[in-house]
Amino acid sequence: MKVNHISKFIHGQRILSDIDFHVKTGNIVGIIGRNGAGKTTLLRTMVGILDPSKGDITIDEQSIFLYPKLKEQVIFVPDSSEAMKNYSTKEMLTLYKSIYPQFDEHYFYDLMDRFSLKAINKIGNYSKGMKALFSLVVAFSTKAKYILLDEPTDGLDVIVKKQVLKILVEEVSTNDVAVIISSHRLDELEFMANDIIMIKDGKVDSHYELDEMKEMYKKVQIVFDGDGIIPEFLSKHVDILHQTGRVYTILMDKNNLEIQKKITEISPLLFEELALSLEDLFVAKLGGDEDVL
Repeated sequence: MKVNHISKFIHGQRILSDIDFHVKTGNIVGIIGRNGAGKTTLLRTMVGILDPSKGDITIDEQSIFLYPKLKEQVIFVPDSSEAMKNYSTKEMLTLYKSIYPQFDEHYFYDLMDRFSLKAINKIGNYSKGMKALFSLVVAFSTKAKYILLDEPTDGLDVIVKKQVLKILVEEVSTNDVAVIISSHRLDELEFMANDIIMIKDGKVDSHYELDEMKEMYKKVQIVFDGDGIIPEFLSKHVDILHQTGRVYTILMDKNNLEIQKKITEISPLLFEELALSLEDLFVAKLGGDEDVL
């Protein structure tokens, strides 16, 4: 699947601007950004719910808007199932079988048994965790190649969350599907995702493979002598993640040998490399400690 220079305007306001990337099956792609960055609009456009103002979404070089049958390969699971709350599990099964010709009813019931989900007259009577699991069961039973999820673990307890993460990883590894997840749970994405796409103000700010990211940056705790203030030359070339008194936690370019040489020359009282997380990169690229994800 390719997202080809997508832009989207709603009521004259630009929501997405020249978004461009591709997704291969067998991968989990995390889409992250601050609230209002355009993540949900992007997912809805990728599945064909919304038409782009410019650009296209293609699968095997064919537009999903010109060839609607291609949408059978894509499914979107929103962060709320309220629209379907009055449907029974049997009605949902009938509905999705009519939309997705490759729907695997046997697999559907296998997954229902695996997660102890009982048939019910109203989906709305499931707990929040059960609704999330049921949505994933339906999504994977469609046999769609591209599964788009909006905040799939939001508000779930730890046990259900582990079940959700497990089925996501297993499906991708065994059935050669792609899962595209919009989430603010950076710790979970770091555990699952191969690629991370950062969206800022409706644009792609950064696109990383996680292993590549950790080769590019390093997180350091550093303390300076004298007044303890970070030198001006350094503050211009690193991202300050946090400061407590004289202790700075910074993100720096691993390949900037000149800055590393200057740090060595001033002999800081403390220079300790720390484990780098996706959250560190998010804070550095998209905001500060006070920002809301």
